[in-house]
Amino acid sequence: MKIQRDAYVAIHYTLRDAGGEIVDQSEKGSPLGFVFGRGQIIPGLEKALAGMAADESRKVVVPAAEGYGELDEELFQEIPRANFPNPEQIEKGQKFQASTPHGPMSFTVHDVTDDAIVVNLNHPLAGQDLHFDVEVALVREATEEELAPPVHHHCGDGSHGCCGH
Repeated sequence: MKIQRDAYVAIHYTLRDAGGEIVDQSEKGSPLGFVFGRGQIIPGLEKALAGMAADESRKVVVPAAEGYGELDEELFQEIPRANFPNPEQIEKGQKFQASTPHGPMSFTVHDVTDDAIVVNLNHPLAGQDLHFDVEVALVREATEEELAPPVHHHCGDGSHGCCGH
């Protein structure tokens, strides 16, 4: 079977940056599984996998626009130093995770000034072309369960209390 919409696919992959450094990879013996055509992986990689079969491999370069997007200048924001615990210890390049009403958000310190800390809220791989080595481990028909849309619970809508499901 070849990779097509609604097929269940499992891949082994290694992701490198433009300099050849490994950024991410699947665990040995534990391929990444997903339903093809459902937006579960980045668009450029999904497009490159179409039509492949089990045991095929290929090198794929995904342009930034088809990966994690281009850098969005609006996602660089100044935050007053007072909003950080121990602001005197904050350095450029540090990574943080903050709790937001929409869940956790990761960000990187882009710059530190006397009054503020400039943070970059873009995905860490935004603006970068992605270099994948991919091997298709499995292609099969997806099960009904795999094709079912994920269940989203709406907290605070009055129906079940907060996360009472």
